Amino acid sequence: MRMHPASIPFLLSLAALAAIPAAAQTSARIVYTFEHPQLQPSRFTITIDENGAGHFDSQPGPVGSDVSDDVYPAPIQRDIRIDNGLRSALFSYARAHGFFDTHCDRGRSGLAFTGNKTLAYTGSDGHGTCAFVWAADPVLQRISDQLNAVAFTLEIGRRLDVEVQHDRLGLDSELESLQDAVKDQRASDLPNIAPELQTIAADQEVMDRARKRATALLSICENPKKGN
Repeated sequence: MRMHPASIPFLLSLAALAAIPAAAQTSARIVYTFEHPQLQPSRFTITIDENGAGHFDSQPGPVGSDVSDDVYPAPIQRDIRIDNGLRSALFSYARAHGFFDTHCDRGRSGLAFTGNKTLAYTGSDGHGTCAFVWAADPVLQRISDQLNAVAFTLEIGRRLDVEVQHDRLGLDSELESLQDAVKDQRASDLPNIAPELQTIAADQEVMDRARKRATALLSICENPKKGN
């Protein structure tokens, strides 16, 4: 049977679509936004693709605020990777709860202001967004806390980079605070700042105690269970 010439472009288009991996055809993305004018940073977004890719974008808060003594505030823009467990929990929750197209705020009566949070889902299977200060669902609140812990780690990584250049004596205290935050689960996804930790661990001009702390934190990057 002879094929009609007009059908060739159509068949080629079908072939091209078939060649696209299934994950690419059903790609989904979640964006988490946090805002608190008195914190450092005062605003950040974490963009998470279901394939594991991610991006962090932050804007610094005011110098000399009540909760920050950071004299080197600066924005961050960097690609990151989100822990598989957190990413899986985030996308599973979104799909089980209307792609965040729900009222998810617990209300503010009697509760301290901890920042405005927004979660937005976009994908071929749906889209939605919700905003909250305290999440009505404790599972969603826990996921939000974990995302804040990722941002905390990235901000510490920025500070470490500055201190290597301008304040090596401050590194030991900063790294000790990071170790405590990891134990308390206020910091997570340490592999995202592994390059900064490696720089400190290898720097002969950094005091030995700080280098040992950096090395210990790098071991958690390789074996996350050590941080639990």
